[in-house]
Amino acid sequence: RLTGQQQEINNLTQRKNAADEENARLKNEFCNLNQKFKDKSQELKDTEECAQKKEEQNRLVIKHLEEENKGLNTCCADLLNDLEKLRKQEAQWETEKSGSDARIKNLETDLAEAREQIKELRGICSNLSSQVAVKQEELSQKDCDVIRTKKELQELQNLYRQNIEHTAQQAELIKQLQALNTD
Repeated sequence: RLTGQQQEINNLTQRKNAADEENARLKNEFCNLNQKFKDKSQELKDTEECAQKKEEQNRLVIKHLEEENKGLNTCCADLLNDLEKLRKQEAQWETEKSGSDARIKNLETDLAEAREQIKELRGICSNLSSQVAVKQEELSQKDCDVIRTKKELQELQNLYRQNIEHTAQQAELIKQLQALNTD
């Protein structure tokens, strides 16, 4: 019977060791996922900051271009008396306006790309958050399993000690009986 209990204690000890190793592996995996989550969160934050800076730059450029436009319109009004100068000024204004429109279009394209990147990063962060939640649940379950296994091991060790004490008492009784028998 003691050998069976010892075998069961050995089995429980092996299960505890396996659970500890699995627990350590899950904790390591959790740390890695958590680090990825932090990295992606920082990347998202950096991208959002970059997008905000680009938007601010776009606003400043557009404001500057609008002010330039006003200046050009004023020049056109002032040069109405001289038709040749008006034509030259008009051609110059058209050229500058075309360049401004192209710059605005490029900035709008950049902004749309930045928004798309933010959307993708948010999706990645959401997926990582889900994975972290799953791993935390697994880790919690493994912790419960380890605690239960430790309790079972403690109970078996207590039973084993009681058996040893009982066996020792029986051996002592047998000696006494043998002594009495001899007498």
